[in-house]
Amino acid sequence: MLDRRLKAAFNTDNGLFNRQPKARLVRTEQFSRAAGTPNAIEDGTVSIFCYRVDLNHTTRPPWSAVSAVTRRLHVPVDAHFLLTAWESDAEAELRLLGCALLAMESMPTLSGPLLHPVGRWEPGESVQLINEDLVAEDVLRTFETLPADFRLSISYVARVVRLDAPVERDHPDVVTAIMGISPSTAPA
Repeated sequence: MLDRRLKAAFNTDNGLFNRQPKARLVRTEQFSRAAGTPNAIEDGTVSIFCYRVDLNHTTRPPWSAVSAVTRRLHVPVDAHFLLTAWESDAEAELRLLGCALLAMESMPTLSGPLLHPVGRWEPGESVQLINEDLVAEDVLRTFETLPADFRLSISYVARVVRLDAPVERDHPDVVTAIMGISPSTAPA
């Protein structure tokens, strides 16, 4: 969903770039720029790297209650993305990342047809795209784990993405009983 949004923004760049910029969802090994690396990230690209997925602890309890009623597991998560500019010079990287930043901030909520269809989204559902404040040390530490030198980047979190398990038809009810001392009205 993020790559489609950035590609649409790059199609209306008004001559800011020498070549048509790309947006691409990438994995760790694609950060390597070594000769012969398959699917390496090319110049003129904003890579979209999901570096962390966390349970959303704020919305988890309400979705657990919904799961008890629907008998379907609902898991709310936050997906953390690093958008990185790949270009041959610093000015071009700044333009590329600036265009990506404008695209992200111009529509901070994804809903309806802007959501990826594989998600089987319900009407009225949405995902917020929020700039995530990372201190320079966190970004540098992230790049220490990647097969690439530090690159100009910005972090966003997609909040709240809900994962749903299929309905289990013949699943027996589970009853939790707490065994132990029964309360009494007798004096101690």
